[in-house]
Amino acid sequence: MKQKIAIITPVPDMVESVIQNSMIRKAVDKGILDIHIVNPRDFTEGTYRQIDDAPYGGGPGMVMMAEPLFKAIDFVIDKFCGEDGMRVLYPSPQGIPWCQDSAEENKSVEKIVIICGHYKGVDQRVIDKYVTHEYSMGDFVLSCGEIPALMIVDSIVRLLPGVLNDINSSKSDTFSSELLDVPYYTQPREIKGMQVPDVLLSGHHSKITDWKKEQQVEITKSKRPDIWKKYINNKSE
Repeated sequence: MKQKIAIITPVPDMVESVIQNSMIRKAVDKGILDIHIVNPRDFTEGTYRQIDDAPYGGGPGMVMMAEPLFKAIDFVIDKFCGEDGMRVLYPSPQGIPWCQDSAEENKSVEKIVIICGHYKGVDQRVIDKYVTHEYSMGDFVLSCGEIPALMIVDSIVRLLPGVLNDINSSKSDTFSSELLDVPYYTQPREIKGMQVPDVLLSGHHSKITDWKKEQQVEITKSKRPDIWKKYINNKSE
């Protein structure tokens, strides 16, 4: 299955620049992924190509208008040959947290549309009509939806078979297992008095494996006690 992803954004250059300098481009070049960038301004009328307006009921800020987004999404649906198997994602502080499990789940989705919000967000009717999943990157607010959209895409694409040179690399990442990942070292062996741990230079694979497991445990316990607690609870079940 070739995955298809469309990103609806009023600043396509921002998205394109990241795609051209990331694993996403590699996936496209290999024929693993089709990616489409759609600008809602292309579906407006008038000189100013307006996509935002003041909110009904008053209040500060502006809201992305429904009509340009409706037309942009309908354009993508037509391009994707229908809504079957399609998810429409909207990065939002009100969404459920995006995590590694989310990326694993969405890597098997054939068609994904991501709406990049701006200003105070999008007209609620866009969410009600089209959005299937809302995701949050954390308990903070960003000035645009392109950054979380690209985070979502990158975390999915790197899991697609053939994108990474070694698929086992992604399987050993932090959050791909129940514990945090291990420390990594490369050349030189010594720099400014700091040495590579002797065990990694020993050539004893079983000792290296034991060391890595110990490191995972200690790092998880000290840096993410919440993950360590979850790990212990899962083992006791």
